[in-house]
Amino acid sequence: MRLLTHNMLSSNIKGVTNGFPLRIEVEKVVEKEVDFNVDFLRNMFAKIEWKALAEASRTMGYSELPDDAESSMLDSDEFLRKFHHALLELHLEEGALVCPETGRKFPVNKGIPNMLLHEDEV
Repeated sequence: MRLLTHNMLSSNIKGVTNGFPLRIEVEKVVEKEVDFNVDFLRNMFAKIEWKALAEASRTMGYSELPDDAESSMLDSDEFLRKFHHALLELHLEEGALVCPETGRKFPVNKGIPNMLLHEDEV
């Protein structure tokens, strides 16, 4: 699971008001090379919750992203490459996503998060 996906997911358990960002528990991270696309990164920047991305990347062992980011940083090739790596090339292969409010763990197996809810959570 890429951090792009993580940044779009939240816990939808009944009664949860604070289901984002999901905390990551890492068992295995893999890096997969992806073609560098500046236009994609510039378009995605406004859609990304930056603090969640920066924290998630640190949890997965990548500490190169700044704590805060602004659109003027998109002019820097160095910044774009770090953003690209964190967003698209880091993959949570095995682990869990944890609801920040309830502590419910959603497993991630073979890079696929299982966000299915139990009957009593719907």
